[in-house]
Amino acid sequence: MSGVSAMLAVLHVGRIGFGRRGNAHLRIDHNVNRSAPMPNLENLRKQAKLILRWHRDRYYPVAAQIRSGLPRYSRMTDPEILAQSFKLSDAQELVARQHGFESWQALKTGLSTMSDHAETIFTKAVIAGAEPQLFVADIKSSCDFFTGKLGFAIAFTYGEPAFYAQVRRDAALINLRCVEQPVIDAGVRDREQLLSASLTVATAEEIKALFLEFQAAGVTFFQTLKSEPWGARDFILKDPDGNLLLFAGPVE
Repeated sequence: MSGVSAMLAVLHVGRIGFGRRGNAHLRIDHNVNRSAPMPNLENLRKQAKLILRWHRDRYYPVAAQIRSGLPRYSRMTDPEILAQSFKLSDAQELVARQHGFESWQALKTGLSTMSDHAETIFTKAVIAGAEPQLFVADIKSSCDFFTGKLGFAIAFTYGEPAFYAQVRRDAALINLRCVEQPVIDAGVRDREQLLSASLTVATAEEIKALFLEFQAAGVTFFQTLKSEPWGARDFILKDPDGNLLLFAGPVE
Protein backbone atom coordinates (compact mmCIF):
# COMPACT_ATOMS: atom_id res chain seq x y z
CA MET A 1 0.00 0.00 0.00
CA SER A 2 1.38 3.44 -0.93
CA GLY A 3 0.49 7.03 -1.77
CA VAL A 4 -2.89 8.43 -0.82
CA SER A 5 -4.30 4.97 -0.12
CA ALA A 6 -1.68 4.44 2.55
CA MET A 7 -2.46 7.83 4.05
CA LEU A 8 -6.17 7.08 4.23
CA ALA A 9 -5.54 3.72 5.87
CA VAL A 10 -4.79 5.47 9.13
CA LEU A 11 -7.99 7.53 9.09
CA HIS A 12 -10.88 6.58 11.31
CA VAL A 13 -13.63 6.03 8.77
CA GLY A 14 -17.15 5.81 10.19
CA ARG A 15 -19.58 3.12 9.25
CA ILE A 16 -23.25 3.94 9.17
CA GLY A 17 -26.26 1.66 9.46
CA PHE A 18 -27.76 -0.05 6.46
CA GLY A 19 -31.45 -0.34 5.74
CA ARG A 20 -33.11 -1.10 2.44
CA ARG A 21 -36.60 -1.37 1.13
CA GLY A 22 -38.00 -1.70 -2.34
CA ASN A 23 -35.83 -2.60 -5.30
CA ALA A 24 -32.10 -2.97 -4.73
CA HIS A 25 -29.66 -1.13 -6.96
CA LEU A 26 -27.77 -3.66 -9.04
CA ARG A 27 -24.86 -2.39 -11.10
CA ILE A 28 -22.87 -4.40 -13.63
CA ASP A 29 -19.40 -2.92 -13.94
CA HIS A 30 -18.13 -2.81 -17.53
CA ASN A 31 -14.59 -1.76 -16.60
CA VAL A 32 -13.40 -5.32 -16.26
CA ASN A 33 -9.84 -6.45 -15.63
CA ARG A 34 -9.09 -8.76 -18.52
CA SER A 35 -6.53 -10.64 -16.37
CA ALA A 36 -9.30 -11.63 -13.97
CA PRO A 37 -10.96 -15.05 -14.29
CA MET A 38 -13.45 -15.28 -17.12
CA PRO A 39 -16.96 -16.07 -15.90
CA ASN A 40 -18.86 -19.19 -16.79
CA LEU A 41 -20.79 -18.92 -20.08
CA GLU A 42 -23.99 -20.21 -18.50
CA ASN A 43 -23.77 -17.51 -15.82
CA LEU A 44 -23.35 -14.89 -18.54
CA ARG A 45 -26.45 -16.21 -20.31
CA LYS A 46 -28.37 -15.86 -17.05
CA GLN A 47 -26.99 -12.34 -16.65
CA ALA A 48 -28.25 -11.39 -20.11
CA LYS A 49 -31.70 -12.82 -19.34
CA LEU A 50 -31.77 -10.82 -16.12
CA ILE A 51 -30.95 -7.61 -17.99
CA LEU A 52 -33.72 -8.41 -20.48
CA ARG A 53 -36.18 -8.91 -17.62
CA TRP A 54 -35.12 -5.64 -15.99
CA HIS A 55 -35.79 -3.85 -19.27
CA ARG A 56 -39.21 -5.45 -19.64
CA ASP A 57 -40.04 -4.53 -16.04
CA ARG A 58 -38.95 -0.92 -16.71
CA TYR A 59 -36.32 -1.09 -13.97
CA TYR A 60 -34.72 2.32 -14.41
CA PRO A 61 -31.15 1.57 -13.20
CA VAL A 62 -30.66 -0.84 -16.11
CA ALA A 63 -31.22 2.00 -18.56
CA ALA A 64 -27.94 3.61 -17.48
CA GLN A 65 -26.14 0.34 -18.12
CA ILE A 66 -27.65 0.01 -21.59
CA ARG A 67 -26.82 3.62 -22.46
CA SER A 68 -23.18 3.32 -21.36
CA GLY A 69 -22.65 -0.14 -22.91
CA LEU A 70 -24.43 0.06 -26.26
CA PRO A 71 -23.53 3.05 -28.48
CA ARG A 72 -26.87 3.09 -30.30
CA TYR A 73 -28.58 4.00 -27.01
CA SER A 74 -26.01 6.59 -25.92
CA ARG A 75 -28.13 9.67 -26.68
CA MET A 76 -31.39 8.34 -25.27
CA THR A 77 -32.96 9.18 -21.93
CA ASP A 78 -33.92 6.45 -19.45
CA PRO A 79 -37.63 6.46 -20.48
CA GLU A 80 -36.67 6.37 -24.18
CA ILE A 81 -34.37 3.38 -23.62
CA LEU A 82 -37.02 1.50 -21.66
CA ALA A 83 -39.59 2.21 -24.39
CA GLN A 84 -37.36 0.76 -27.13
CA SER A 85 -37.55 -2.78 -28.41
CA PHE A 86 -34.89 -4.74 -26.52
CA LYS A 87 -34.20 -8.39 -27.30
CA LEU A 88 -32.13 -11.14 -25.71
CA SER A 89 -29.50 -10.59 -28.40
CA ASP A 90 -29.21 -6.96 -27.29
CA ALA A 91 -28.77 -8.02 -23.67
CA GLN A 92 -26.14 -10.56 -24.70
CA GLU A 93 -24.27 -7.90 -26.67
CA LEU A 94 -24.33 -5.65 -23.60
CA VAL A 95 -22.90 -8.41 -21.41
CA ALA A 96 -20.18 -9.09 -23.98
CA ARG A 97 -19.18 -5.43 -24.17
CA GLN A 98 -19.11 -5.18 -20.38
CA HIS A 99 -16.54 -7.98 -20.42
CA GLY A 100 -14.39 -6.37 -23.12
CA PHE A 101 -15.69 -8.12 -26.27
CA GLU A 102 -17.27 -6.62 -29.37
CA SER A 103 -20.07 -9.15 -29.60
CA TRP A 104 -21.64 -12.16 -27.91
CA GLN A 105 -20.01 -14.46 -30.47
CA ALA A 106 -16.59 -12.95 -29.74
CA LEU A 107 -17.16 -13.52 -26.03
CA LYS A 108 -18.08 -17.17 -26.61
CA THR A 109 -15.01 -17.63 -28.80
CA GLY A 110 -12.82 -16.03 -26.17
CA LEU A 111 -14.17 -18.36 -23.50
CA SER A 112 -13.76 -21.45 -25.62
CA THR A 113 -10.13 -20.69 -26.45
CA MET A 114 -9.06 -20.34 -22.85
CA SER A 115 -6.82 -23.17 -21.75
CA ASP A 116 -7.48 -25.32 -18.70
CA HIS A 117 -4.17 -24.03 -17.35
CA ALA A 118 -5.40 -20.45 -17.44
CA GLU A 119 -8.59 -21.49 -15.68
CA THR A 120 -6.60 -22.93 -12.79
CA ILE A 121 -4.27 -19.94 -12.46
CA PHE A 122 -6.82 -17.14 -12.25
CA THR A 123 -8.98 -18.34 -9.39
CA LYS A 124 -9.23 -15.19 -7.28
CA ALA A 125 -12.06 -12.72 -7.83
CA VAL A 126 -11.10 -9.13 -8.57
CA ILE A 127 -13.08 -6.29 -6.99
CA ALA A 128 -13.38 -3.65 -9.70
CA GLY A 129 -14.64 -0.78 -7.56
CA ALA A 130 -16.54 0.43 -4.52
CA GLU A 131 -19.48 2.82 -4.25
CA PRO A 132 -20.26 4.53 -0.94
CA GLN A 133 -23.95 4.97 -0.14
CA LEU A 134 -25.24 8.10 1.58
CA PHE A 135 -28.55 8.17 3.42
CA VAL A 136 -30.47 11.34 2.57
CA ALA A 137 -33.87 12.86 3.33
CA ASP A 138 -34.67 14.05 -0.19
CA ILE A 139 -33.18 12.69 -3.42
CA LYS A 140 -33.79 15.82 -5.49
CA SER A 141 -32.23 18.15 -2.91
CA SER A 142 -29.24 15.87 -2.57
CA CYS A 143 -28.79 15.59 -6.34
CA ASP A 144 -29.04 19.38 -6.61
CA PHE A 145 -26.27 19.74 -4.01
CA PHE A 146 -23.91 17.30 -5.73
CA THR A 147 -24.50 18.73 -9.20
CA GLY A 148 -24.79 22.40 -8.28
CA LYS A 149 -22.09 22.62 -5.60
CA LEU A 150 -19.68 19.73 -6.11
CA GLY A 151 -19.59 19.38 -9.89
CA PHE A 152 -21.07 15.87 -10.06
CA ALA A 153 -23.48 14.64 -12.74
CA ILE A 154 -26.53 12.46 -12.20
CA ALA A 155 -25.97 8.91 -13.45
CA PHE A 156 -29.58 7.92 -12.78
CA THR A 157 -32.51 8.33 -10.43
CA TYR A 158 -34.98 5.57 -9.62
CA GLY A 159 -38.54 5.49 -8.33
CA GLU A 160 -41.64 7.64 -8.62
CA PRO A 161 -40.99 9.70 -6.61
CA ALA A 162 -37.26 8.96 -6.69
CA PHE A 163 -35.88 7.18 -3.63
CA TYR A 164 -32.54 6.11 -5.10
CA ALA A 165 -29.96 7.83 -7.26
CA GLN A 166 -26.34 7.71 -8.30
CA VAL A 167 -24.07 10.70 -8.94
CA ARG A 168 -20.63 10.66 -10.47
CA ARG A 169 -17.64 12.89 -11.03
CA ASP A 170 -14.72 11.46 -12.99
CA ALA A 171 -14.14 7.98 -11.50
CA ALA A 172 -16.01 8.68 -8.26
CA LEU A 173 -19.47 7.15 -7.85
CA ILE A 174 -21.78 7.89 -4.92
CA ASN A 175 -25.14 6.23 -4.35
CA LEU A 176 -27.92 8.16 -2.62
CA ARG A 177 -30.64 6.36 -0.66
CA CYS A 178 -33.69 8.15 0.68
CA VAL A 179 -34.62 7.31 4.29
CA GLU A 180 -37.50 8.55 6.43
CA GLN A 181 -35.35 9.60 9.36
CA PRO A 182 -31.63 9.96 10.18
CA VAL A 183 -29.84 6.65 10.71
CA ILE A 184 -27.07 8.06 12.91
CA ASP A 185 -26.98 10.53 15.77
CA ALA A 186 -25.68 13.85 14.44
CA GLY A 187 -23.86 14.66 17.68
CA VAL A 188 -22.00 11.36 17.68
CA ARG A 189 -21.15 11.70 13.98
CA ASP A 190 -19.64 15.15 14.42
CA ARG A 191 -17.85 14.35 17.69
CA GLU A 192 -16.27 11.17 16.35
CA GLN A 193 -15.85 12.51 12.80
CA LEU A 194 -17.69 9.52 11.34
CA LEU A 195 -17.04 9.81 7.62
CA SER A 196 -19.62 8.67 5.08
CA ALA A 197 -17.22 8.67 2.11
CA SER A 198 -13.55 9.32 1.30
CA LEU A 199 -12.57 10.64 -2.13
CA THR A 200 -9.00 11.15 -3.32
CA VAL A 201 -7.07 13.10 -5.94
CA ALA A 202 -3.58 12.37 -7.21
CA THR A 203 -1.67 15.60 -6.58
CA ALA A 204 -1.25 18.41 -4.05
CA GLU A 205 -2.27 20.93 -6.72
CA GLU A 206 -5.57 19.11 -7.33
CA ILE A 207 -6.60 18.93 -3.67
CA LYS A 208 -5.99 22.67 -3.31
CA ALA A 209 -7.89 23.41 -6.51
CA LEU A 210 -10.79 21.23 -5.37
CA PHE A 211 -10.95 22.99 -2.01
CA LEU A 212 -11.01 26.40 -3.68
CA GLU A 213 -13.69 25.21 -6.12
CA PHE A 214 -15.95 24.04 -3.30
CA GLN A 215 -15.20 27.15 -1.24
CA ALA A 216 -16.33 29.35 -4.14
CA ALA A 217 -19.49 27.25 -4.45
CA GLY A 218 -20.36 28.05 -0.83
CA VAL A 219 -20.35 24.55 0.64
CA THR A 220 -20.28 23.98 4.41
CA PHE A 221 -16.89 22.77 5.61
CA PHE A 222 -16.57 20.57 8.68
CA GLN A 223 -12.79 20.90 8.38
CA THR A 224 -10.93 23.23 6.06
CA LEU A 225 -7.88 22.23 4.04
CA LYS A 226 -4.94 21.19 6.21
CA SER A 227 -1.87 18.96 6.19
CA GLU A 228 -2.06 15.82 8.31
CA PRO A 229 0.81 14.18 10.28
CA TRP A 230 0.54 11.03 8.13
CA GLY A 231 1.36 12.89 4.90
CA ALA A 232 -2.08 13.72 3.51
CA ARG A 233 -3.62 17.07 2.82
CA ASP A 234 -7.37 16.96 3.21
CA PHE A 235 -10.63 18.69 4.03
CA ILE A 236 -14.08 17.53 5.11
CA LEU A 237 -17.39 18.99 4.00
CA LYS A 238 -21.01 18.37 4.96
CA ASP A 239 -23.82 17.59 2.57
CA PRO A 240 -27.35 18.90 3.31
CA ASP A 241 -28.06 15.82 5.45
CA GLY A 242 -24.91 16.23 7.54
CA ASN A 243 -22.98 13.39 5.90
CA LEU A 244 -19.24 13.99 6.24
CA LEU A 245 -17.30 13.70 2.97
CA LEU A 246 -13.50 13.59 3.11
CA PHE A 247 -11.45 14.80 0.14
CA ALA A 248 -7.73 14.01 0.32
CA GLY A 249 -4.52 14.24 -1.66
CA PRO A 250 -0.77 14.19 -1.02
CA VAL A 251 1.00 17.07 0.70
CA GLU A 252 3.52 17.39 -2.14
